[in-house]
Amino acid sequence: METLIDNIISKSDITFEKYTPKDFKSGIDVRWCAGCGGYSILSQVQRILPELNIPREKFVFISGIGCSSRFPYYMNVYGFHSIHGRALAVASGLKIARPDLSVWIATGDGDCMSIGGNHFIHMLRRNLDIKVLMFNNEVYSLTKGQASPTSHEGQITKSSPLGVLDTPFNPAALALGSSASFVARTFDRDTKHMQLMFERAAKHRGSAFVEIYTNCVIYNDKAFDFFTTVDTRKEKTVLLEHGKPLIFGTNNDKGIRLDGFTPQVVSLTDSTWSVNDLLVHNEKDSTLAFILANMTYNESLPRPMGVFQDIERPTYEEKVEYQIQREIELKGEGDIEKLMRGFEYWEIS
Repeated sequence: METLIDNIISKSDITFEKYTPKDFKSGIDVRWCAGCGGYSILSQVQRILPELNIPREKFVFISGIGCSSRFPYYMNVYGFHSIHGRALAVASGLKIARPDLSVWIATGDGDCMSIGGNHFIHMLRRNLDIKVLMFNNEVYSLTKGQASPTSHEGQITKSSPLGVLDTPFNPAALALGSSASFVARTFDRDTKHMQLMFERAAKHRGSAFVEIYTNCVIYNDKAFDFFTTVDTRKEKTVLLEHGKPLIFGTNNDKGIRLDGFTPQVVSLTDSTWSVNDLLVHNEKDSTLAFILANMTYNESLPRPMGVFQDIERPTYEEKVEYQIQREIELKGEGDIEKLMRGFEYWEIS
């Protein structure tokens, strides 16, 4: 069937203006702490939007509450700073009402995974064409350093002075379990990789979730240093590239193979193993995506970075439009007066 989006694009006479990153800067002073990863995320978003060939007035950025939620103020597009955890609900309503808009959400691990967790899982399962950028710094920063749903076990925070007892959420696995059609992970220090992940999310039709490891210099400094610094990154992370084997290490001398369904690190300098024995990434394999996501907190394995899953399925707003059009074909155009009167009514004269 021809979707509403296809109809708008094919019948539009819009001539796209060529934008630059500067066109997406609001001119408002960016007020994050010096060294916050948010600056890098903001800059990369502003760099990729001009390449999408979408009129600036068609972009909307929505946020909840938290450091990340200042994002709409710094974008020269339409925006909505909503309430704690409700950005996904607000964005869902907007996208259903205006499917022609490019709707983005800037949220944090507290805003999204805690009070917003219910909205998060349902938005993803419905597959609304919304892009979710989740700043994960593993702590509540705006409220001064309490443990968040992604804080690791044993982490000392203002609300857990003896160490966090909870098992943390694994955002990538949670998104996959919620039937997200696009799930990716990146980090604030790799600008090129961030740009690639944001571009991929933007071009995906459906719910796109990008987890971004974001350093909080005040309340959880260096939380991701093993995975983001030059000295340790190649040993502690593995890049996910569709159709390519999972190779990592300072000298690209290690790889990941599957022992049944269990990932295993092997040495490529050992004559026992070669590149041909390694796991080859497939973004279209949802079972493999779960296996890779579950490597996240396994200290014996490198942490995956890149696109876990990118699959296509109908979006929620397409289904809504199809349902409406089908009812119109069956019953004709609606009549608001008949609707208001109902099946039985009387007049007082």
